[in-house]
Amino acid sequence: AELKYTKDHEWVRVEGDTAIIGITEFAQSELGDIVFVEIETEGETLDAEEVFGSIEAVKTVSDLFMPISGEVTEFNENLEANPEVVNSDPYGDGWMVKIAVSDASQLDGLLSAEAYADLIK
Repeated sequence: AELKYTKDHEWVRVEGDTAIIGITEFAQSELGDIVFVEIETEGETLDAEEVFGSIEAVKTVSDLFMPISGEVTEFNENLEANPEVVNSDPYGDGWMVKIAVSDASQLDGLLSAEAYADLIK
């Protein structure tokens, strides 16, 4: 499925009623070496743009924002032991959470790949 992006450098891939969320290649390169991913919102229903966790790099901590509303159904537990996977494979094994989508129409407000590329130029 096609990825959608946010101005906060998250990506979303929808598979049926589930959306997978992570951070972009640009975001991981700006953060540098990622040392910790903290997500304690599993089981919670959050609105778009609410914080669902945080990501800690050597020099900075950055909040993670929900691109769309939904219930956080799964956290990528592999990141607890291997946070560096977010650096090496941000669109694959470095995904952050899966959510149950509340309102699929919110996806229309997100950025396409082209629009996101323009944003980070």
